[in-house]
Amino acid sequence: MHRPLVITEDPALLDDLVRIAAAAGAQLDVAHVPAHARPYWSLAPIVAVGADQADTVAAAEPPARDHVVLVTREPDDPDTWRKCVAVGAQTVVALPVDERLLVDRFADAMEPDPRSGSVICVIGGRGGAGASVLAACLALRASADRLRTLLVDADPLGGGIDALLGHEETPGARWGDLVAREGRINAGALQAALPAFGDLAVLSFHRGDVAAIPPQAMRSVLEAGTRGFDLVVVDLPRHLDPAGTEALTRARTTVMVATADVRGILSAAQVLSEIGKHTADIRAVLRPGAIDHEVALSSLGIPSVGNLPDQPRLTATLNRGELPRLGPRTVLGSLCTSLLQDLLPAS
Repeated sequence: MHRPLVITEDPALLDDLVRIAAAAGAQLDVAHVPAHARPYWSLAPIVAVGADQADTVAAAEPPARDHVVLVTREPDDPDTWRKCVAVGAQTVVALPVDERLLVDRFADAMEPDPRSGSVICVIGGRGGAGASVLAACLALRASADRLRTLLVDADPLGGGIDALLGHEETPGARWGDLVAREGRINAGALQAALPAFGDLAVLSFHRGDVAAIPPQAMRSVLEAGTRGFDLVVVDLPRHLDPAGTEALTRARTTVMVATADVRGILSAAQVLSEIGKHTADIRAVLRPGAIDHEVALSSLGIPSVGNLPDQPRLTATLNRGELPRLGPRTVLGSLCTSLLQDLLPAS
């Protein structure tokens, strides 16, 4: 991949641009004069021209191209917009005010094939309902269908969704490596850093002491996830924290796994009243119980997207570190396939 090109002879401006590019996960090609920039001009995904070199670049008459910005520290200079037009720039970036804008521009340039992935949150109507299992299986089924999928563990006290998958020892970044991140995360860098299994990447927690996920870190991860993946599945805790709320606000759909018994429905109703403050599209997956399914759904007041029968062998399978079978003729596989068809936009 070609790198962003910077044309400037101002050392202080160059220092700022190198720092800004680093924040976007990018390295730069630097030319101090237009002649040195000529081999990179048409190939660079973005060109940042320092105001100090604008007239010199214009005099060299480089070919017209998109994604050229003029970078200045003097936005009130009446000559700024003349320089912008002269070099064929599409916009003026004034530092330090527009620093975040330039970080995003550099980051966009390093992600030439952005996706528009959907976020699906999964939450249990009560403890032990099977929400984490469903979230993991949904992500596995999607990745088996060649959807680039990110599975996000948002429950610091859940024991680790990587352990549920039998991959807790797989090397790669965990939340502890990302909690300090604010602002944009490069989607490609995120995918490369996480434990991955084919088309599935997993973000979980380190073993031992865990810290709450700052909402800014969740926001950055989900934004990178929707740019770099087709589907992001978030396994939420029932007791929402700010990071869980952040995920809910970004969800295309939230699936609540509820058990059809008295306490299960009462608990699910309380969870529903809380998550309904932060997201609109909530649907139920029902587990069997003493209450008729239609009565249970009527009590919750949300539509059903499937039923999940009890599977006595599933717990033993997971405890052995094995993955459940998710073929089209299995109960879990059929449910996950149906969910993906119902919840994802038609391609």
